[in-house]
Amino acid sequence: MAGSKLTIEDVARAAGVSRSTVSRVMNGVPGATEAVRQHVKDVIAELGYVPDQTARALASRQQPAIDVVVASPAPAVGWIGSHPYYSRVLAGIMTVLAGRDVQLRIHSVAAAEDADAVDAIARRASIGLVLADGSPALASRLHRQCRRVVSLVATAPSVPAVEADNAGGAHAAVQYLYQLGRRRIAAIHGADDTCGTSRRAGYVRAVAELGLPDLSTGGAFRREVGLSAARDLLDRYPDVDAMFVACDLTAAGAVQAITATSRRVPQDVSVVGFDDSIAAVCANPPLSTMRMPVEDMAAAAVRLLLDGPVPTGYRQRFPVELIVRESTAPA
Repeated sequence: MAGSKLTIEDVARAAGVSRSTVSRVMNGVPGATEAVRQHVKDVIAELGYVPDQTARALASRQQPAIDVVVASPAPAVGWIGSHPYYSRVLAGIMTVLAGRDVQLRIHSVAAAEDADAVDAIARRASIGLVLADGSPALASRLHRQCRRVVSLVATAPSVPAVEADNAGGAHAAVQYLYQLGRRRIAAIHGADDTCGTSRRAGYVRAVAELGLPDLSTGGAFRREVGLSAARDLLDRYPDVDAMFVACDLTAAGAVQAITATSRRVPQDVSVVGFDDSIAAVCANPPLSTMRMPVEDMAAAAVRLLLDGPVPTGYRQRFPVELIVRESTAPA
C-alpha cells in the first residue's frame, strides 16, 4: 500500500511506535522526543503517507468538521438567510457529508480587515475551509493561516478555487439576446467583487464585439437593487429592449420595475438573469438565466478537502449553461 491507502496504524507499525505517538507528531502535540518525532516523519515520508483529513481531525481529538466561511454585510443572519446562493452551497456540501461523521459549521466575517475573526476561524479548522465568497485579501489571509482552504469564487492566485465561468456566462447571455433581435441591451451589474467584476467584463466584451452601446449601471446581488437600478436604466434609456442582470434575485427586482412602467416582459423587454436559483423559477414570468452549478462546485470543494492536501493555486472551472424560460422572446 502507499499514499492515501495507508492508515495511521500502518505508520505506527512501520515506525515501531504507538498510534498516539504518530498522532502527536502529525498534529505537533507535545509528548514525543525530537528523535522520535524525526523518526516518525522519516517513516511517513518513506511510505508516502498522506493523512486523511477526517482521520487527522479525529486523531487530534477534534470533532471533524467542514467550515463554510461567508463574507457578508451586517446583519449576517439576515443576509445569508435571504440569499438563495448560500442554501445551494450548503445543499451541495451536504450531498458529500451525508453518512459521514463530519460536522458542518458556518462562519460569517465582515472583511479581511476583521483579522481576529479570520485568524480564529483558521486556527480552529479541522478538515478544511470552504470560502463561499469574499475578497482575494480575505482568501489570502485564511490561506496563510490554514492551507486547507478552497474558494468557490475567483480569488488570489495562491488560493485553491473551484469556480464558475462568470465572464463566459455573461458573454453568452448577451449573445443570446442579440440572436433574439435585441439591439438595446442594458445591464445591471453585481457587487464589486470577483464574481460581479467577471460578469461585468463578459457583458462589456460582448457588446463591444457586437458593436452595441454599453448601457449599464452598477448594482448588488439583491432584489431591491434590481428594482431601483432598472428604474434608473429605463429613465435614461427608454428604448431598452433587453436586460442582462448579474443575479436572479436582482433580475426579479428588475422585472418588477419593468412591468410597473406598463412594459411587457418579454415582449417589450427581455430579461436574462444569472445563477438559476429559486428566484428565477419563482419570478413572474420565470426567468431565463445562466445556470451556475453551485451545488456541484460546493461538492467538488469538499471532496478536495476530504481527499487530502489541496495544491497551492489549484483551479477547477465549471461551465455555465443557458436556461431558457418565459422572460425572453424574439424582438
